[in-house]
Amino acid sequence: MTIQKVFPVLALCIFSATLGIGIISPLLPLYVRDMGATGVGLGVIMACYAISNSVVVPFIGRLSDRKGRKVFLTIGLLAYALISVGYIYAGNVIHLSVVRLCQGIAGAMTTPVAIAYLGDLSPEGEEGKWMGYANAAFFSGFGFGPLIGGMVTEHLGQTAAFLILIGLNLLAFLIALIFLPEARQRKTGEEFNLSFREMARSDMVKGLFSFRLAQAIGRGGISAFLPIFASLMGLSISVIGILLTVNVLAVTLLAPLGGRVADKFNRRNLIILTNIIFTAILVTIPLADSFWTLLGLLLIQGLSASIAMPSATALVVEEGRKYGMGSTMSMFFLAMGVGVAIGPIISGVIRDSLDISAVFYFGAFMGIVGTGLFIWFTRRYGK
Repeated sequence: MTIQKVFPVLALCIFSATLGIGIISPLLPLYVRDMGATGVGLGVIMACYAISNSVVVPFIGRLSDRKGRKVFLTIGLLAYALISVGYIYAGNVIHLSVVRLCQGIAGAMTTPVAIAYLGDLSPEGEEGKWMGYANAAFFSGFGFGPLIGGMVTEHLGQTAAFLILIGLNLLAFLIALIFLPEARQRKTGEEFNLSFREMARSDMVKGLFSFRLAQAIGRGGISAFLPIFASLMGLSISVIGILLTVNVLAVTLLAPLGGRVADKFNRRNLIILTNIIFTAILVTIPLADSFWTLLGLLLIQGLSASIAMPSATALVVEEGRKYGMGSTMSMFFLAMGVGVAIGPIISGVIRDSLDISAVFYFGAFMGIVGTGLFIWFTRRYGK
């Protein structure tokens, strides 16, 4: 079994899962508003996915190391599709919250496990290349999801958008069930019988976790408030949509190239450099006074992310060979999930207390914190 043969199937699984999140993101606020829910209700519903996903993803990752990847991946895709039916029939905030909680659990079985599967098969020295492709599939779902969800809802209604989400995940489930073999893991040490506590002693794991958590907290708030900032500049909703889509698609298109860069240069140094660039952009965004300035900044940010994410994920793969690919990958996704859950809340408090520019300065501060912790924990790798 080669990675070239299974990658198309795994890419479809990753794309389907993130596309589902992308399709839902522009629809859910309107859906909840039509139910008469409050802003707090919307916040609870949006957070439910990240909360349940963060709670279960470490256990799913460890179990996939012991029981195999395919069983969790196929169950996750099928569950994701079936649970999505709940969006159509949900009648109140409680129903939607339950749907989001269940979908977070299903999500923990899909993307982290699929990327861990790729990590199992990635040849040494090519981790960046294949993680670049994986990140391209990951971000493409977020990029195309809002576009598909908005267009379908506008012409055919929300139910049609939900049906597309259900159908695509069912298709991915069937393809994975039929064509995906079980991964043969390259086990080391004591057959992955190490505990999470032992894995947490790894300086690289601590560095990657700190970097991803701090970055996700900053990014979580920015993703929530960037559209508001753009609207205050006088940009229309359609133009704001273009900005967000271009930003995500820049990462999608450049991630494969970024992965190859990660294989040729020191991955630790690449992460540090790109995060410095990301931090500088956040400081500059409040000074933007036109569409083109903001577009240029977001394109540069996309370029930095297209190198940072494959580099970081490639380092996770290297650690996964020591501690279990699923376990190590799940910790990386745990950091992202926690950051995405609490980032908008913290940023919301900052915006209400100060102003919207302070949200971007806070994101930059978290970028500095994440970079500093990463440099400190991984200092012996820099020699």
